[in-house]
Amino acid sequence: MGGVPSGRVHNLINVAVYSVLAGGVLLASSQNVLTIPPVQAVYFTLAYAAGTFLLSPDLDLAEGHVNSKRYWGVLGFLWAPYGMMFSHRGISHTWVVGPLTRLVYLGLMVGIVVGLLSLVFPGIRLPALPEASGVAALWPALWPLLLGYYLSQWLHLMADGVRPDHGMRHGMKKIRKRF
Repeated sequence: MGGVPSGRVHNLINVAVYSVLAGGVLLASSQNVLTIPPVQAVYFTLAYAAGTFLLSPDLDLAEGHVNSKRYWGVLGFLWAPYGMMFSHRGISHTWVVGPLTRLVYLGLMVGIVVGLLSLVFPGIRLPALPEASGVAALWPALWPLLLGYYLSQWLHLMADGVRPDHGMRHGMKKIRKRF
């Protein structure tokens, strides 16, 4: 197998695919074949951009020479523990769990920051999380966010030559060795 693309090439691939996809959606919309509410298109675009530039699977590289860490600017150091927790091209490079690990990690980081802000500034008003009944109302926003994010991640994995059954094949090899 040849080398994997650099971060810059991954970004170019994702931007090119987004351009073709957006053009296709615009064409289909103009022909009344497809109707996508503008707010859902914006959610998809924002999540796709975040997945491409800020939450790349390569954040599992602890040494810090990763475009995604640089795009975080001074906050890039927050991703160093993530890189130490996950080996490169391990579980963080799987199709479902890998992208989820970055979302969970980001959620934990936001939770820590919110917690610290609440301790340092006890009177600060922070946005509240939606109640359980409000979560269902979030679905029209949630699906384009997840679709945009996961598509950006999957394009990265495809460019790296990681197949969708990557984790399952590795696990099955271990099981077969035991028997």
